[in-house]
Amino acid sequence: MPTRGEIQQAEVVATLRQADAPLSAYDILAELREANPKIAPTTVYRALNALIENGKVHRLESLNAYTLCQCGHEEHASIMSICGDCGSVEETVAPEALASVAKAIGKSGCEAQRQVIEVHGRCAECGSGQSPV
Repeated sequence: MPTRGEIQQAEVVATLRQADAPLSAYDILAELREANPKIAPTTVYRALNALIENGKVHRLESLNAYTLCQCGHEEHASIMSICGDCGSVEETVAPEALASVAKAIGKSGCEAQRQVIEVHGRCAECGSGQSPV
């Protein structure tokens, strides 16, 4: 039998799955309040934190929003491509690029504990009208 926390996590995942773009915690809260008006913000944050720890959700730092993991649930650092027009997010795992970043910052004596790489631009569907940089 699922625990209350697992049920809440499943509800958060379902809400993110239905969204066309990343959602803030309060966007998720508003959606969940339609079925459960008494749900508290802390409940949503707890569920999001557990989902992040389990590799099922990513927090987009620059947007203060959340999106589902698109690359499976194994532990990995991702490069998130965020469309400024439609808000879509595409996740890419590029271990060689992330290793280069870790090596570069390691030269300064910093040891990476987590990597968040977010690239803002336009997705292929929206079209950039510009050549890639």
